[in-house]
Amino acid sequence: MSAALSILVVDENRARAAIIEDGLREAGHSRVEVVTETAGLVRRIETLNPDVIVLDLENPNRDQLEHFFQVSRSVQRPIAMFVDRSDTASIAAAVDAGVSAYIVDGLKKERVKPILDMAISRFNAFNRLTRELQDARTELADRKIIDRAKGILMKAKNLDEESAYRLLRKTAMNENRRLADVARGLVSAHSLLGDD
Repeated sequence: MSAALSILVVDENRARAAIIEDGLREAGHSRVEVVTETAGLVRRIETLNPDVIVLDLENPNRDQLEHFFQVSRSVQRPIAMFVDRSDTASIAAAVDAGVSAYIVDGLKKERVKPILDMAISRFNAFNRLTRELQDARTELADRKIIDRAKGILMKAKNLDEESAYRLLRKTAMNENRRLADVARGLVSAHSLLGDD
């Protein structure tokens, strides 16, 4: 699968970009695009639609780092960032921005592939955790709204909790809707009627 990856290398220094490109091609990656101009980078990334982005910054200043961190937040791709020097604040900002691999102290051709593999793995793991967290939050919100709808039905129809749940479930099945959506509709209607 790694040979089919589309990789974008961003480096204003053409010689360093060539080292990264050579390392990637030697590792079996044939779809490598090099960009040496950072103006309009997000638009360029959207056009090229790479699977992975490799940034190489020799001695980045704060403005440069912030620019690339903004890029990282907006493109939602695995990003491996190579820098020659760094500090704790820059590393923390990179992690917060979602940079998958932040490599300090230069670049060697033979290091490119393992670092790229690690960046992809970290990005995928982070995305999986983010999805799982979102799913858990959605499930919790759904449970809360279902419990609230059951309470409304219990009070309005003098039902026990199990009967209220069965009524909600039956309505959802009859209407071919999610149980949480039926519950949400009931709670909304109840609020509109001012029975809250």
